Amino acid sequence: MRVLLVEDDGLLGDGIRAGLRLADYAVDWVRDGEAARNALQDHAYDACVLDLGLPRRDGLTLLRELRGRGSLLPVLILTARDTSADKVAGLDAGADDYLTKPFDLPELQARLRALLRRAGGAASPTFEHAGVTLDPATKRVTRGGQPVTLSAREYALLHDLLGHKNRVRTRAQLEESLYAWGEEAESNTVEVYIHRLRKKFGPDFIRTVRGLGYQLGEGA
Repeated sequence: MRVLLVEDDGLLGDGIRAGLRLADYAVDWVRDGEAARNALQDHAYDACVLDLGLPRRDGLTLLRELRGRGSLLPVLILTARDTSADKVAGLDAGADDYLTKPFDLPELQARLRALLRRAGGAASPTFEHAGVTLDPATKRVTRGGQPVTLSAREYALLHDLLGHKNRVRTRAQLEESLYAWGEEAESNTVEVYIHRLRKKFGPDFIRTVRGLGYQLGEGA
């Protein structure tokens, strides 16, 4: 899952990015509203963590523009503006959640998981398909109740496919989900990880949709 972090405080932004990376998110970090606007236009994200008091373009303005374009991107406002009026303004502008500073990183991670779960149409805190269960809170993956060991990239790819369970994901979309800026993928990276997941969960767990990409299949 790929997240855009919009935060102008260097120390705080670095800490948030590190914490989200530890939770296996690919994170792009920008420090002003104009850079965020460009990133949102040029890249596909699964969620955005948005500060409000930003240079060059205020966070609320950015959010209103995003919703004005019809974007359904999950947005979590993370800000020091903590009055009731501020929260109402943020939510009315289109935010999906609102968290005030100071905050605990585990709470931010949990709120982000909840946003992604709702965006994927899932009510359960875990993702399940064909006997495979993924728990984003613990990063534990099981098949038939038995634990399965995955690399960080394998986990991230499985998380993406489960989070878009009924959709075909193109190779480009999967690469966007797996790699943040500066983390360039090799030409066959997605195919390699698809192959590894099929070896662990069965050849039919992920099906190739010719000319389009990949989608969860029936499993083995």
